[in-house]
Amino acid sequence: MARHRRRRRKSSSSVWAWIAIVVLVLFIGAAALSMVYLKLRAGNEAELGENLCPADGPKSVTAFLLDATDPVSEVTKADLQNQFQKIVGQVPKGGLIEVFALTEKEGALTRTFSGCNPGDEASADPWTSNPKKIRDRWKTAFGDPLNSIIPNSNTGSTSSQSPIMAGIQRIVIEGFSKPDLDGLPKQLYVASDMLEHTPTYSMYRSGVGYETFTKSAARDLYRTPLAGIEVKILAFQRPGAPSADDIAEFWVSWIRSNEGELLGYERLAGMK
Repeated sequence: MARHRRRRRKSSSSVWAWIAIVVLVLFIGAAALSMVYLKLRAGNEAELGENLCPADGPKSVTAFLLDATDPVSEVTKADLQNQFQKIVGQVPKGGLIEVFALTEKEGALTRTFSGCNPGDEASADPWTSNPKKIRDRWKTAFGDPLNSIIPNSNTGSTSSQSPIMAGIQRIVIEGFSKPDLDGLPKQLYVASDMLEHTPTYSMYRSGVGYETFTKSAARDLYRTPLAGIEVKILAFQRPGAPSADDIAEFWVSWIRSNEGELLGYERLAGMK
């Protein structure tokens, strides 16, 4: 009888040993799979191509056109900086933002920034990322350069022309219309007094009536495919300029006639 009990205890011990071995193997396997998974996720986080954009391309496109053809007041500049920071803050991780300065030469823009939001520590994976490294990368390559654009912009001199439509047209054709950007969310912001002034059409000479514009050569010359693009105007105010409401009405008509979607038309503080 005692011999039978010893045999049963030995058998029971063997079962528990095998269970322990199986559990250990499963644990090691799960740990190995977790390591592989974390490495893959870390690799995906690190895959940033040119201009800190995802290797498979940006997730959205935002363009900002700054009219540097005439001076603006310090109050306007401060208001513009606040608005610009809000715009930058809305660019999603992986979203491309490009900033252009309008010059007096038609279609000749100065690109002052082009890059994607690499994401800050708030959007980082705490298991696979170094939050400080990500924060420093965002600040050095994205945050600081963008925050310095408005304060350092050359808006102190007066130019002979203000080809706003040609500037918008250039951005749309060369920036938004690339085949690899089809289907992406697109936004265009224009910071300007919105007083178009070129040999083909000038609001100073012809007024701001949209019907007058449609009868000029400028209508076809500056026709721009805005379909699928959200547009917002940040308008500078000028003393002695035509009615601000009339200027706004003109540009709302121009954007809609080119099939764009108006996000808003906002007059900035200050006047010069």
